[in-house]
Amino acid sequence: MLTAAGPGTASGDGVRQGAGVRRVLLMTAVLALAGCTGSHGTAAPTSGDTSFVSGSGAVTVIPPDKRGAPIALSGDLVGGGSYDVAAHRGTVFLLNVWGSWCAPCRREAPDLVRAWASEQAKGGVQFLGLNTRDDAASAAVAFERRFGITYPSLRDPDGRLQLIFRTTLPPKAIPSTLLLDRLGRVAARIVGVGSELTFTELVDQVRAEH
Repeated sequence: MLTAAGPGTASGDGVRQGAGVRRVLLMTAVLALAGCTGSHGTAAPTSGDTSFVSGSGAVTVIPPDKRGAPIALSGDLVGGGSYDVAAHRGTVFLLNVWGSWCAPCRREAPDLVRAWASEQAKGGVQFLGLNTRDDAASAAVAFERRFGITYPSLRDPDGRLQLIFRTTLPPKAIPSTLLLDRLGRVAARIVGVGSELTFTELVDQVRAEH
Protein backbone atom coordinates (compact mmCIF):
# COMPACT_ATOMS: atom_id res chain seq x y z
CA MET A 1 0.00 0.00 0.00
CA LEU A 2 1.36 3.39 -0.95
CA THR A 3 0.10 6.73 0.30
CA ALA A 4 0.69 9.93 -1.65
CA ALA A 5 0.28 13.45 -0.32
CA GLY A 6 1.95 16.75 0.37
CA PRO A 7 4.12 17.13 3.47
CA GLY A 8 2.15 16.67 6.69
CA THR A 9 -1.15 15.96 4.94
CA ALA A 10 -3.10 12.75 4.68
CA SER A 11 -4.03 11.24 1.34
CA GLY A 12 -5.75 8.36 -0.41
CA ASP A 13 -4.23 4.90 -0.52
CA GLY A 14 -3.29 2.98 -3.66
CA VAL A 15 -2.10 -0.56 -4.05
CA ARG A 16 0.56 -1.45 -6.58
CA GLN A 17 1.71 -4.98 -7.35
CA GLY A 18 4.42 -6.53 -9.49
CA ALA A 19 5.96 -4.04 -11.91
CA GLY A 20 3.70 -1.34 -10.48
CA VAL A 21 5.64 -1.38 -7.21
CA ARG A 22 8.86 -0.61 -9.08
CA ARG A 23 7.31 2.27 -11.00
CA VAL A 24 5.83 3.87 -7.89
CA LEU A 25 9.00 3.50 -5.84
CA LEU A 26 11.07 5.16 -8.56
CA MET A 27 8.85 8.14 -9.10
CA THR A 28 9.50 11.41 -7.29
CA ALA A 29 6.70 12.25 -4.87
CA VAL A 30 6.13 13.69 -1.46
CA LEU A 31 4.20 11.10 0.52
CA ALA A 32 2.20 11.44 3.67
CA LEU A 33 3.68 11.44 7.15
CA ALA A 34 0.47 10.07 8.65
CA GLY A 35 0.45 7.37 11.34
CA CYS A 36 -0.93 3.89 10.70
CA THR A 37 -3.00 1.56 12.85
CA GLY A 38 -4.31 -0.83 10.19
CA SER A 39 -3.31 -4.46 9.69
CA HIS A 40 -3.31 -5.35 5.94
CA GLY A 41 -1.92 -8.82 6.43
CA THR A 42 -0.09 -8.15 9.70
CA ALA A 43 -0.80 -9.53 13.13
CA ALA A 44 -0.83 -7.66 16.43
CA PRO A 45 2.24 -8.05 18.66
CA THR A 46 2.03 -10.88 21.15
CA SER A 47 3.61 -8.99 24.04
CA GLY A 48 1.75 -7.75 27.07
CA ASP A 49 2.03 -4.19 25.79
CA THR A 50 -1.04 -4.15 23.56
CA SER A 51 -0.66 -0.41 22.90
CA PHE A 52 1.76 -1.31 20.12
CA VAL A 53 0.23 -2.07 16.72
CA SER A 54 1.62 -3.32 13.47
CA GLY A 55 1.37 -0.97 10.50
CA SER A 56 -0.08 -1.53 7.05
CA GLY A 57 3.21 -1.75 5.16
CA ALA A 58 2.58 1.69 3.63
CA VAL A 59 5.62 3.11 1.80
CA THR A 60 6.55 6.78 2.08
CA VAL A 61 9.20 8.32 -0.21
CA ILE A 62 10.45 11.88 0.32
CA PRO A 63 12.22 13.70 -2.55
CA PRO A 64 15.69 15.05 -1.71
CA ASP A 65 14.60 18.71 -1.68
CA LYS A 66 11.87 17.97 0.87
CA ARG A 67 13.95 16.08 3.44
CA GLY A 68 14.66 17.36 6.92
CA ALA A 69 17.89 17.72 8.87
CA PRO A 70 20.39 14.85 9.22
CA ILE A 71 19.55 12.38 11.98
CA ALA A 72 21.81 12.14 15.03
CA LEU A 73 21.46 8.56 16.26
CA SER A 74 23.87 6.67 18.51
CA GLY A 75 23.82 4.24 21.42
CA ASP A 76 24.72 0.84 22.79
CA LEU A 77 24.44 -2.23 20.59
CA VAL A 78 22.70 -5.52 21.21
CA GLY A 79 25.49 -7.89 22.19
CA GLY A 80 27.86 -5.10 23.28
CA GLY A 81 29.68 -2.13 21.83
CA SER A 82 28.27 1.14 20.53
CA TYR A 83 27.38 2.73 17.21
CA ASP A 84 27.06 6.28 15.89
CA VAL A 85 25.29 6.83 12.57
CA ALA A 86 26.85 10.27 12.15
CA ALA A 87 30.30 8.66 11.98
CA HIS A 88 29.28 6.95 8.74
CA ARG A 89 28.03 9.85 6.62
CA GLY A 90 28.19 8.96 2.95
CA THR A 91 26.54 5.61 3.63
CA VAL A 92 22.87 4.84 2.95
CA PHE A 93 21.20 3.36 6.04
CA LEU A 94 18.24 1.04 6.30
CA LEU A 95 17.02 1.37 9.88
CA ASN A 96 14.55 -1.28 11.07
CA VAL A 97 12.61 -0.91 14.32
CA TRP A 98 11.87 -4.31 15.87
CA GLY A 99 11.28 -6.25 19.08
CA SER A 100 11.73 -9.92 19.87
CA TRP A 101 8.18 -9.94 21.29
CA CYS A 102 6.72 -8.75 17.97
CA ALA A 103 5.12 -11.46 15.79
CA PRO A 104 5.21 -9.34 12.57
CA CYS A 105 8.92 -8.72 13.23
CA ARG A 106 9.52 -12.45 13.23
CA ARG A 107 7.72 -12.75 9.91
CA GLU A 108 9.70 -9.86 8.43
CA ALA A 109 13.16 -10.96 9.65
CA PRO A 110 13.96 -13.45 6.84
CA ASP A 111 13.23 -10.77 4.21
CA LEU A 112 15.55 -8.35 5.97
CA VAL A 113 18.32 -10.96 6.13
CA ARG A 114 18.03 -11.71 2.41
CA ALA A 115 17.90 -8.00 1.51
CA TRP A 116 20.98 -7.31 3.65
CA ALA A 117 22.95 -10.09 1.94
CA SER A 118 22.02 -8.67 -1.46
CA GLU A 119 22.66 -5.01 -0.68
CA GLN A 120 25.81 -5.56 1.36
CA ALA A 121 27.41 -7.13 -1.70
CA LYS A 122 26.73 -3.93 -3.68
CA GLY A 123 28.35 -1.68 -1.07
CA GLY A 124 27.50 1.81 0.11
CA VAL A 125 24.77 0.69 2.51
CA GLN A 126 24.45 -0.36 6.13
CA PHE A 127 21.46 -2.06 7.73
CA LEU A 128 20.92 -1.13 11.39
CA GLY A 129 18.28 -2.45 13.75
CA LEU A 130 16.61 -0.46 16.52
CA ASN A 131 15.61 -3.02 19.14
CA THR A 132 12.79 -1.57 21.20
CA ARG A 133 10.84 -2.60 24.31
CA ASP A 134 13.03 -5.63 25.02
CA ASP A 135 13.88 -5.26 28.71
CA ALA A 136 16.24 -8.24 28.61
CA ALA A 137 19.11 -7.93 26.14
CA SER A 138 19.26 -11.73 26.01
CA ALA A 139 15.87 -11.84 24.24
CA ALA A 140 17.20 -9.62 21.45
CA VAL A 141 20.39 -11.67 21.16
CA ALA A 142 18.33 -14.88 20.88
CA PHE A 143 16.17 -13.28 18.16
CA GLU A 144 19.23 -12.31 16.11
CA ARG A 145 20.72 -15.77 16.50
CA ARG A 146 17.46 -17.49 15.51
CA PHE A 147 17.11 -15.56 12.25
CA GLY A 148 20.80 -15.24 11.39
CA ILE A 149 20.86 -11.44 11.62
CA THR A 150 24.44 -10.22 11.18
CA TYR A 151 23.95 -6.44 10.95
CA PRO A 152 24.08 -4.49 14.25
CA SER A 153 21.12 -3.28 16.29
CA LEU A 154 20.95 -0.41 18.75
CA ARG A 155 19.34 -1.12 22.11
CA ASP A 156 16.27 1.02 22.84
CA PRO A 157 14.47 -0.66 25.76
CA ASP A 158 12.46 2.41 26.76
CA GLY A 159 11.70 3.72 23.26
CA ARG A 160 13.78 6.86 23.80
CA LEU A 161 15.73 6.55 20.54
CA GLN A 162 12.49 6.25 18.59
CA LEU A 163 11.57 9.75 19.71
CA ILE A 164 14.35 11.07 17.46
CA PHE A 165 12.04 10.17 14.56
CA ARG A 166 8.85 11.52 16.14
CA THR A 167 8.03 13.72 13.12
CA THR A 168 8.44 10.91 10.58
CA LEU A 169 7.84 7.60 12.40
CA PRO A 170 4.72 6.61 14.36
CA PRO A 171 6.16 5.53 17.73
CA LYS A 172 3.69 2.67 18.19
CA ALA A 173 4.00 0.98 14.79
CA ILE A 174 6.25 -2.07 15.12
CA PRO A 175 7.94 -3.06 12.86
CA SER A 176 8.79 0.05 10.89
CA THR A 177 11.71 0.82 8.59
CA LEU A 178 13.44 4.07 7.62
CA LEU A 179 15.88 4.78 4.80
CA LEU A 180 18.50 7.46 5.50
CA ASP A 181 20.30 9.04 2.55
CA ARG A 182 24.06 9.70 2.41
CA LEU A 183 23.57 12.93 4.35
CA GLY A 184 21.74 11.12 7.13
CA ARG A 185 18.30 12.51 6.25
CA VAL A 186 15.11 10.43 6.27
CA ALA A 187 14.46 9.55 2.62
CA ALA A 188 11.82 6.83 2.87
CA ARG A 189 9.70 4.95 5.36
CA ILE A 190 7.79 1.69 5.62
CA VAL A 191 5.19 1.48 8.39
CA GLY A 192 4.58 -2.21 9.02
CA VAL A 193 6.02 -5.37 7.53
CA GLY A 194 8.24 -4.84 4.50
CA SER A 195 9.31 -7.32 1.83
CA GLU A 196 12.73 -8.18 0.45
CA LEU A 197 11.77 -6.52 -2.87
CA THR A 198 10.64 -3.32 -1.18
CA PHE A 199 13.79 -3.12 0.95
CA THR A 200 16.15 -3.67 -1.97
CA GLU A 201 14.35 -1.31 -4.37
CA LEU A 202 14.24 1.51 -1.82
CA VAL A 203 17.93 1.06 -0.98
CA ASP A 204 18.84 0.99 -4.67
CA GLN A 205 16.81 4.13 -5.32
CA VAL A 206 18.37 6.15 -2.48
CA ARG A 207 21.87 4.88 -3.22
CA ALA A 208 21.54 5.95 -6.88
CA GLU A 209 20.90 9.57 -5.89
CA HIS A 210 23.59 12.13 -6.68
